[in-house]
Amino acid sequence: MKDILIKKINRGIWWHVTPRDPEAYRKRGMFLASTYSEAEFYGRPNDEPLRVKIHNPVFGFSESEILIKLFDKEKSKRYSHIVESADKDWYEKRIGLDAKMHDRAKKLGHDAIILMARRGKEALQKGRKPSSIELNLMYPMALVNAPRVGECSNSGTQ
Repeated sequence: MKDILIKKINRGIWWHVTPRDPEAYRKRGMFLASTYSEAEFYGRPNDEPLRVKIHNPVFGFSESEILIKLFDKEKSKRYSHIVESADKDWYEKRIGLDAKMHDRAKKLGHDAIILMARRGKEALQKGRKPSSIELNLMYPMALVNAPRVGECSNSGTQ
């Protein structure tokens, strides 16, 4: 299943919203969505889709599954409350968790974190690309058609 997923990711196009924080990529990686409309959650997507080349992702069909793969069960339980939180400072907690996940994935040798909907497992078992994927690149250099500095001028949130 992992090999099929990697092939589908590397052959697909990805939509990105340039973050306001210029340090966001270094802190949390580069978030990409499999569709333009999914990327709109973060703001206005860039005009051109991107292509990537990954080799060793950590993936899951829920955020808790990914947290367990990255951290031990005890830590993943502590972090999962952030995912489900409705606190007024939810965004700050969320980007903090994203940073922890990014750092841990890099430490474990992963080049991407891939979150798919539960029904994505069925698509992969049939050799198809899941319809909804959130991709977080640990190394934005994994972009095949990386924009030159200054090319992505849309401002969004991440």
